Amino acid sequence: MPLSAPAADTSRGVAAPLVPSAVADAYARLTEVFPGLAVDELGLAEAAPRGAGWVSAARLAEGGADLDAFLVWDEEQVLRDYGQRARPDVVASFGLHRYAWPACLLITVPWFLLRRVPRLPVEHVTYQRTLGRMAVRVGEFACLPDDPAATLPGARVVPDEAALEAEVRAAVAEHLEPVLGGFGPRMRRRGRALWGMATDEIVEGLWYVAHLLGEERRAMRELERLLPGTTKPYAGSAAFRELTGPDGEPLPTRDRASCCLFYTLGPEDTCLTCPRTCDTDRVAKLTATATG
Repeated sequence: MPLSAPAADTSRGVAAPLVPSAVADAYARLTEVFPGLAVDELGLAEAAPRGAGWVSAARLAEGGADLDAFLVWDEEQVLRDYGQRARPDVVASFGLHRYAWPACLLITVPWFLLRRVPRLPVEHVTYQRTLGRMAVRVGEFACLPDDPAATLPGARVVPDEAALEAEVRAAVAEHLEPVLGGFGPRMRRRGRALWGMATDEIVEGLWYVAHLLGEERRAMRELERLLPGTTKPYAGSAAFRELTGPDGEPLPTRDRASCCLFYTLGPEDTCLTCPRTCDTDRVAKLTATATG
């Protein structure tokens, strides 16, 4: 099926951080509704996990041997599931999606649930894709003036919601820009196309998790404010719109700013939000999902 929430093995526990950060409750709630992703917080002096499938975001951003090893998983998955080899740029696109989707949640979920925005440069994030685990070191975070966390170490108070939204955009860009630089040479996309993909990962990741939280409509409203389409380096907007089902029911959808390239493997099975998927097919798929 088309790319969506990256699958993971959920048969493991989650290590509790020694000192929970200001965003720990958001990460716990994320794992509660989406067990496919667990976030372990590291203490200031605690080393990031190594070996056994762990890779740091900084090493992915270097674009070297660690990225080669990371993409082997995607190449083998395509061959196993579809009986064909994907183009190298398609493999790289799948790999980037499967990293960026959870990485964006590290920033957007605390913003959505707690109105706190952690800064997570690539040196502070390590990923284990098969287990669906991310190890992070949270230091600085932005929050609003009336937040009880405003007096905590690392807090940076911003005046209002608009300023906090700007912090979300800046925090995601700070993390993803070097990662896009590492993946970029392996893809046929450059510049605006890569940032269009980043836009889609922000929107579709939080939209999915908010649906699990029972707060889909609020997430849609807030994502529209976060990404109105005029905020560089991002390309495109949240782009939500509403279709009408066979019984007059509203069916929310959106138009992606980028293509996940799944059509190169299954031309007849495009994503619900793919520009290639017409509204008639979207209604049919959304209705089938609702009744299924």
